[in-house]
Amino acid sequence: MCVMKEWQSRLRYDSVTCLLSPQNEAINYFVKRDLLGEPVQRVESLWNLPEVKKIVKRQREDGSWEYHGGNPHIRSHKNYDQLETYRMVGELVEKYGLRRTHPSIKKAAEFLFKFQKNEGDFRGIYGNQYTPNYSAGIMELLIKAGYQNDPRIKKGFAWLLSARQNDGGWAIPARTHRMLLNEKTMHSETIEPDTSMPSSHLVTGIVLRPFAAHEKYRKRREALEAGEFLANRICRRDAYPDRGTAEYWERVSFPFWFTDIVSTLDTLSCMGFDADDARIAHALRFLGGKQRRNGLFELKLVRGRDKDSPLWIALAICRIYARFHG
Repeated sequence: MCVMKEWQSRLRYDSVTCLLSPQNEAINYFVKRDLLGEPVQRVESLWNLPEVKKIVKRQREDGSWEYHGGNPHIRSHKNYDQLETYRMVGELVEKYGLRRTHPSIKKAAEFLFKFQKNEGDFRGIYGNQYTPNYSAGIMELLIKAGYQNDPRIKKGFAWLLSARQNDGGWAIPARTHRMLLNEKTMHSETIEPDTSMPSSHLVTGIVLRPFAAHEKYRKRREALEAGEFLANRICRRDAYPDRGTAEYWERVSFPFWFTDIVSTLDTLSCMGFDADDARIAHALRFLGGKQRRNGLFELKLVRGRDKDSPLWIALAICRIYARFHG
């Protein structure tokens, strides 16, 4: 007889049956491992799936994936490739559990580390400007791939901690001067932040992800303070116009890209925030109210063409409930 777990009783409908029914071996694996606690093979068993081989086949010798299209007046081909490589590493790490022991991840990591500056940030996607959001996004994936103790990751954390706004979160430095990230700005000299300006929850939510993924850094006072800032901003307008309206909280993707209701709760659950916290409880009720009878969630999916995106989002939400109510 199958005994319902505590976290499952917090949802209106059963998501597990829905997640196990399709022929998606990766989702089935993570449901059994992360939600049901059933014995599974090592995650390497997913690395030979056709979907993984298809992605790896397109990787180039220097470890990158080519970005098709783009505007060379905005960023170089190399920097577009940095963006595409970040995206592909996200697919491999988040959906199939690839780690640095896989040659594809090892090559991709070294390609991405080439964009790390002496200060510790990863630069180029915004041209000459600082990118706390992309720097953190790249670091998050590398940490999950097994680079958590790499000195280059430590250097990245040092830069992130040095780049905080006075109110405890982060913002894109150019935007703190009310400058657009256009062709002119991206090719101008690097702009230092005005730390007296307010933080952006869009940026803060992304920057907190490598902290949440790291066993040591998730406990840092600065990270917990930023987590408090983020919790206070759930479902509110951002201080800056980039994805600024509250409706963007319901626009979700997997692997996570922007800051939304799912990525935020995922981060806060990993950082040890309490489900009884009124802000968290309200957000969980909001998510629960979006669940359909089939176990999936009525949220707007953005980015990517994976037909199983609704399932990945449901899996991410179930993981959140399992952490908060496990």
